[in-house]
Amino acid sequence: MATLAFPDFGRRGDAVDRLTITDPRNGEPVGTLDGATDGEVRQVVDSSRIAQVLWEQMPAEARGRLLREAADAIEAHAGELAELNTRETGRRQSDAIAGVVAGIDTLRQYAELGPMHRGHSLAGVSTASDYTRYEPRGVAVVLSPWDDPVAISCRLIGAALVTGNTVVHKPSERCPHLGLRLGSLIASVLPPDVLQTVIGGPHVGGKLAADPLIDVVAHVGSSAAGREVSRLAGVGGAHVVRENGGNDALIVDAGVDAGWAAREAGRGAFANGGQLCTAVERIYVHRAVAHEFIAELVAVATRMNDDDELAPLVDERMCEQVHEQVKDAVERGARALVGGAPDDRPGCYYPATVLVDCTPEMAVMREETCGPVAPVQVVDDFDEALIAAGNDRYGLSATVLTPQIAHAELAIAELPVGTVKINNVFGGAPGGSAHPRRESGIGYGSGPELLDEMTVAKVVHLAAPGGRGDRAMG
Repeated sequence: MATLAFPDFGRRGDAVDRLTITDPRNGEPVGTLDGATDGEVRQVVDSSRIAQVLWEQMPAEARGRLLREAADAIEAHAGELAELNTRETGRRQSDAIAGVVAGIDTLRQYAELGPMHRGHSLAGVSTASDYTRYEPRGVAVVLSPWDDPVAISCRLIGAALVTGNTVVHKPSERCPHLGLRLGSLIASVLPPDVLQTVIGGPHVGGKLAADPLIDVVAHVGSSAAGREVSRLAGVGGAHVVRENGGNDALIVDAGVDAGWAAREAGRGAFANGGQLCTAVERIYVHRAVAHEFIAELVAVATRMNDDDELAPLVDERMCEQVHEQVKDAVERGARALVGGAPDDRPGCYYPATVLVDCTPEMAVMREETCGPVAPVQVVDDFDEALIAAGNDRYGLSATVLTPQIAHAELAIAELPVGTVKINNVFGGAPGGSAHPRRESGIGYGSGPELLDEMTVAKVVHLAAPGGRGDRAMG
């Protein structure tokens, strides 16, 4: 397939990042793009500020109608977007299509939810009106990731737009061609400058986050990047919403079916090559079922490797980071029962890996491992598993596989994470939104509550001059 070529992003007067993307499946070139200069970032923010004044005045229903048109435009180009996703990040075609469909659905959901986002009437004197109203924050910066780029970008962009904010979107530097194409499709149905896409590395994201004319920054990505986003946004005073990395635990309790539990664990640890923020990162298995569970998990991993079911890692840098964590574990006493080293074929492939004899000081148990690695620690009882799962600096989500309702209720009450899943690693109703804990983020990153993050509340007291309300309060 030919290398992609996109036009230059405006004028250039200073040094720029040059983003060269290769296909992680085979190392073939995808394309090269120059990132935005500081001057171009300034122009984009200024024009977004101007456009926001009129965009806010458009009725919410009209903004919702345009979001539906944007969803239709994406739907008409779903195959193209999925192909770009696959070429830039290596995501399986079926998963890439599912991500596009999720993005389309999200835009349509916010198109309906936006006009219903309303304030509350307040109990005041009978001759006056007291209420709250929600108003857009202003200009929103959306910093989106590479692991599920279309779905997450549409979620953040949709919530910001429908509430009357204009948006400056910087997609991940690992999938800039996809980000540009997605942005062009959405922007094609909007007034000028309501949605603008800028390309670049961390420097561009930092310039946007620190800009004093930015009112809200929504970031999905690593915890290290999220901390820096919060620091920079604090300079300009922007409101920050972050959904960052996790080190999600899976507890396998006594009494579960070992084969079913292993399939759940494999699904959680190996889906998309382990490159999901809510992937299973560490496993605590009760000693009573440990032997059978580990044997079944090794069989799951072996079959996936033999059948070539895994997506590649996004790039060589990620492959190296994953292998460093695996090597650290082995050097500290862990054993790799399957996998444990990168494939020698072209591309960025790492096999499904099962590590046993893992201990808390190993990097694979302490840090997010963005790859298909399932580290297992055997525990003597459920309480030990619960304590180990909660003893972590992240707090995104956790999963418990148990036949005991008492253990499920205990886990729900005591696990210090935003989302607890019982007996299903990827389950959940649409629209669910949680507060990530600790280093996993700040604020609501999805659901109807994301509309609150994108707006500010104003309290109104409306009374006639010289009315009864004044005399009553006097």
